Amino acid sequence: MRPGLLLVNLGSPATPETVAVKSYLREFLSDRSVVEMPPALWQPLLRGIILPMRAWRSATFYKDCWLPNGSPLIVHSQALCERVQAVLPDWDVRLAMTYGQPDIGETLRAMAAAGCQRPIVLPLFPQYTQSTHQGIINQADASGVPYTLIKHFYDQPTYQKLLAARIWASYQQHAFDAVVFSYHSIPTAMVRHGDPYQNECEATTAGVLNYLPDLPVEKVVTAYQSKFGPLPWLKPYLRNKLTELVELGKRNVLVVTPSFVCDCLETLEENNVQNYQTFRASGGDRFELVPCFNADPQFAQFLAQLTAHPREVPVNEVK
Repeated sequence: MRPGLLLVNLGSPATPETVAVKSYLREFLSDRSVVEMPPALWQPLLRGIILPMRAWRSATFYKDCWLPNGSPLIVHSQALCERVQAVLPDWDVRLAMTYGQPDIGETLRAMAAAGCQRPIVLPLFPQYTQSTHQGIINQADASGVPYTLIKHFYDQPTYQKLLAARIWASYQQHAFDAVVFSYHSIPTAMVRHGDPYQNECEATTAGVLNYLPDLPVEKVVTAYQSKFGPLPWLKPYLRNKLTELVELGKRNVLVVTPSFVCDCLETLEENNVQNYQTFRASGGDRFELVPCFNADPQFAQFLAQLTAHPREVPVNEVK
């Protein structure tokens, strides 16, 4: 029997064309783990208003950041997968996406057929939240393949050290007035119902700062980005926070996105284009992003070590 590791990221449209983006968004936004509104109310709104309006607009954003060999998220995730495989040559390391392809269930069944017994499923999300993890769990359960889930890794010292090193390398390049830790937001209702995500985000920042003793704590700001829909999500929203920082005279800002390990639409388009433009239009001078890990060799080594010692991190064993 060969040990197996399935890395899972969110997913991407197959192409940046409107039809493919619409299909992807329909699958993503129909997941009850993502949108908790009753389907009888949500589906007419989704299909009648949101998809017709949002698919075309999102397609233009995907086209702006699409790589010659495909979606940035999938390209970088696949490169990371290959790096982890190189570190674990005796393992069967594969990649799947919660939405779109490669499919989680199909990949797990293929791994089982290839001789993997109880593969480890590792979501590429450092912090746990229902909106990213539950869809993975549901699909993995439906596959019928016994597996072990690594729930999160935000509190792993190696992860925190690696992130701190990337922040410090960027911070030293210029005289930044503020360092913004920007996390993907989630609906506040999820937090009220017990989702640990906000606590894990705050713990991530605190843990990383332990390895940045020379970074003035008064420069550190927390924000949340990528809100969707009319309901309240975790605040402060990054775009508003950037404008506020400029108003306070902080015109040189460094942004780090700990909840994104690979570049995607949110980092390449939302932050590097839209939020940059908002910041500059508000009077800001320097806006820089700490690079995501992508296929960084040290990060791949960390994931391999995390996988090889699953008893040292929170896991769920599913039979």
